[in-house]
Amino acid sequence: MILAVCGGKGGVGKSTTAFNLAALLDAVVVDGDLAMADLPTARGPDFHDVLASRATAVEAVREDGAVRILPCGRSLGGARACDLGRIADALAAVEDEYGAVVVDCPAGLNAAVGAPLAAADACVLVTTPAPPALADALRTRELARELDAGLAAVALNRTSGRETVEGDGSKGAYERTFGGPVVRIPERRAVATAGGRGVPVALSHPGSDASGAFRRLAARVQSSAR
Repeated sequence: MILAVCGGKGGVGKSTTAFNLAALLDAVVVDGDLAMADLPTARGPDFHDVLASRATAVEAVREDGAVRILPCGRSLGGARACDLGRIADALAAVEDEYGAVVVDCPAGLNAAVGAPLAAADACVLVTTPAPPALADALRTRELARELDAGLAAVALNRTSGRETVEGDGSKGAYERTFGGPVVRIPERRAVATAGGRGVPVALSHPGSDASGAFRRLAARVQSSAR
C-alpha cells in the first residue's frame, strides 16, 4: 500500500499526521516535501539523491529511528536536481521492500503533489477547521479524484469540538463536504512536544486522546485497504 498524506495548505499538520500513521501502520514514511522537508533527517542518501539517480530508494531508508523513514534533503540545489518522474518508481521500490509506504506530500497543487498522488493507492486529506485550509483541502480532494487516489479518510486537525461547516458542526457535515470519513484530532501540546523530539505522539503518549485519534485514523486507512 502507498498512502499519500496531503491537504493543499501548509501548516495544517500533514507531516505530523504522516509520521504518526507510519508508526501505527508499520510503514516507511517518505518525506516528499522536496523544497520544505519537515520530518526528521539523517546522515546518508536522501530522497533528493534518489530522485537525482544518486542512490536507490531502498538504500536511502533509515531504520534506526522511532519510525522507518526515507528522509529528504534540505538544500535548494538538491530540490532542483530532482526528477519528479522518478517518484512513482521510488515509492514502488520501497513498497516492494517494506510493504507499506506513507508519503508526506508538500503543500499546493503542483506536480510535486500530483506525482505521489498518482502513485498512491489512497490518500488522507489533512486540514484544520479554518475556512482557507478547508478550501485548499477540497481542491486537493478534486486533484486526488482526477488521479484515482481514493480517499481513505480526512484528518480534521487541531480541533476544539466547536468547529462548524456552513453553520453545522456535526461530523456528518464534514463528511458530506469531503465525501469520505472524517476523524477529528484534538489540539494537544503533547503532539508538538513529541514531534520536536523526533517521536510520534502515538508512541510517546499512547494513552492520550490525540494518540487515540491517530489510531482511529489508522484504522480507517486499514479498513479502506481491505
